[in-house]
Amino acid sequence: MIKPDLTQPLPETIGRAHFVGIGGSGMSGIARVFLAAGIPVSGSDSRESANVEALRALGARIAIGHAAENVGDADTLVVTGALWQDNPEYQLALAKGLPVLHRSQALAWLISGQRLVSVAGAHGKTTSTGMIITALLEAGRDPSFVNGGVIQSLGVSAKGGSDDLFVIEADESDGSFLLYDTSIALITNVDADHLDHYGSREAFDEAFVTFAAAASESVVISSDDAGAVAVTAKLDHAHVVTFGRAEGSDVRVTDVTSSGPVAFTLGHDGVDRRVQLSVPGHHNALNAAGAYAVLVGLGLTPEEAISGLEIFGGTQRRFELHGTVRGVSVYDDYAHHPTEVAAALQAARSVVGDGRLIAVHQPHLYSRTRMMAGEFAEAYETLADHTVVLDVYGAREDPEPGVTGALVTERFQDPAHADFVPDWQSAADRVAEIARDGDFVITLGCGDVYRIVPQLLASLEAITPASTEARS
Repeated sequence: MIKPDLTQPLPETIGRAHFVGIGGSGMSGIARVFLAAGIPVSGSDSRESANVEALRALGARIAIGHAAENVGDADTLVVTGALWQDNPEYQLALAKGLPVLHRSQALAWLISGQRLVSVAGAHGKTTSTGMIITALLEAGRDPSFVNGGVIQSLGVSAKGGSDDLFVIEADESDGSFLLYDTSIALITNVDADHLDHYGSREAFDEAFVTFAAAASESVVISSDDAGAVAVTAKLDHAHVVTFGRAEGSDVRVTDVTSSGPVAFTLGHDGVDRRVQLSVPGHHNALNAAGAYAVLVGLGLTPEEAISGLEIFGGTQRRFELHGTVRGVSVYDDYAHHPTEVAAALQAARSVVGDGRLIAVHQPHLYSRTRMMAGEFAEAYETLADHTVVLDVYGAREDPEPGVTGALVTERFQDPAHADFVPDWQSAADRVAEIARDGDFVITLGCGDVYRIVPQLLASLEAITPASTEARS
């Protein structure tokens, strides 16, 4: 894995930019805004994808597979932290003395001089960012934005706008969220994660203190999350706005109704307003409250902010329905931390009715699986009816001896509620064997677990209702 130097000064000009791993959600979004700014873009990726096709249509030159010749006449290389040292394009850039920028540095260069809203937190970043963007557009604003997921109503995760406002999902996983010259910081929560990078909970929390303290206008932060409350206590900032269910919150959520799309009462400046979202889940009421505080801080009226929040239809890979076969609905979600898993399953439970929840979990990172196997098991055993666990998606990490998906299933109190099935086709067949009319199947993970969805649908199709009923 590459450890980029985030302290190096940004270049005055980028010239022609080459993105290694251009198809990823973050990289493709930045490349899209580069193109909108008139910057020539090339790139490479390991496989074809919708992101690759869309960027080609916008004028990017993209090769499939990694080779030194892909760099061509590029002036600057843009990389992710998931890239390995022996990548031939990276090695060529070093040999030629080309500037090599981490994607966050490329984004910081792009944002320079604009009013920036940065959304950070262990969970809820993508949804909260999408809510803010949707409401701004609905109110007639035209911000630039880069989100971590595709906003359903827009069909894109990033776009260049004509306003001087820029909205981003700020990644805390490697500390790169500290690079940005943030005007308004939104912190959804400070739930310990990425300790492989930070080394300790204290260092993780301190990074959020630094991030918040640097915001030039205001800090919007959760009043419910214990980590966020601890960060707030350390802040000496002129304008801190709290949101949540806790008494005394500047923007307070009460009277939540979470059967289907979530509704709640939002209290602000002595006025209570009823809000009806288009997405399910108690957690989305809190995401909306934080987004509302940002939007009002940007000058929208409360009515404009709420109107925009209510039409937000979600983002891809956040409780996204992919199909229904013989009455079994198959969803996909990006959740990859125990808290996120719990929120996703609670949202699913609010709409599944009398059906059961069958989870397909792909552990992400060997370090996280080793440290949090018990927490994952508890979340799944408490909230899902059955869980099928795949093997670990290592991403930027080398394998660790003895760390597999079995670590999660072994921590279930009742082993009958979980299966470790590393072979994807066998996993899809196992799910189809269990599922019956009215059930929800939901894949969870931030790796490539979404790619099992076609196999799940095919396996469900292959099993007849009669054979299912015989087993149930």
